[in-house]
Amino acid sequence: MRSDTEASIILPPLKAIQAFEQTARFGNVARAAEVLDVTPSAVSHQLAKLEGMIGRQLFVRAARGVSLTPVGEQYLKEVSGILHSLAVATERAASDVSLDCLRLHSSPSFGLLWLMPRLEAFRASHPDIQINLSCSYESLHFSRDKIDVDIRHGLPNWPSYEVRTVRNETFAVLTSPKLLAQRPVRGAADLLECDLILSEATLLKWPQWFAQHGLARPERPYALSFDRSYMSLEAASHGLGFALESTLLAQKYLAAGTLVEVAPESLSAAVAAHHLVFPKAHSSFPRVRRFLAWMESELGHEFAY
Repeated sequence: MRSDTEASIILPPLKAIQAFEQTARFGNVARAAEVLDVTPSAVSHQLAKLEGMIGRQLFVRAARGVSLTPVGEQYLKEVSGILHSLAVATERAASDVSLDCLRLHSSPSFGLLWLMPRLEAFRASHPDIQINLSCSYESLHFSRDKIDVDIRHGLPNWPSYEVRTVRNETFAVLTSPKLLAQRPVRGAADLLECDLILSEATLLKWPQWFAQHGLARPERPYALSFDRSYMSLEAASHGLGFALESTLLAQKYLAAGTLVEVAPESLSAAVAAHHLVFPKAHSSFPRVRRFLAWMESELGHEFAY
């Protein structure tokens, strides 16, 4: 028999929580409706029902979309893990308990250049963990896309999740030894007349880098531009120009000698560009804890929190 306290607890409808979470994620009712495969009016109805139950406004409505009120921001922090925990529990109940699959998502260049060459070592030390790895620049939804850990590139602005930032990542001017011998570089100004390769997706690009050295951006067009770091590094290794890229991603090229750092003591810059992101509940998964410990060991330091 239920107590009076239990009987008085009113749970919001699951559909209302889903509508709230997706609308908060996109800041747009129409986009949330598209993801949930319902009409925008249905989403609006669920949001109104939820606000009515709470008795407080969760969103500020504007012509271009919606934004969370302070109450909405706090509510999102407290309920964001509920749907995910439900999905995880359902998946566990339906899965073969003898298998433990670590589902990773990564930005493409980190996944290809840093993580992929090390997966054999991870599997050797953790043979009981199956790995599923997908790569894109999209920030996936953990519950819908069944992701344990997302290795993201960008600024660490994900307040609802645990974020472990890869420390000591450095951006440097990189080129082939042959091109550097042909075009010696003694300072930043020398690069104004060189063929430069632009990485379009990195946090630090040539214009900002030149500004840090008190120089205006080059007037001549870039020799090449790419939307993936691995393409910029490959092009630079073939002597097609000078790239401004992460030495963390370029480790294979630097070790092989196909790329060299140009004046690393004066032309390099520290950048916190890669982050391991996951819901707080995932830190209780043994496979996630083991992966994080392995990452710390491979990187040679603890993550920044």
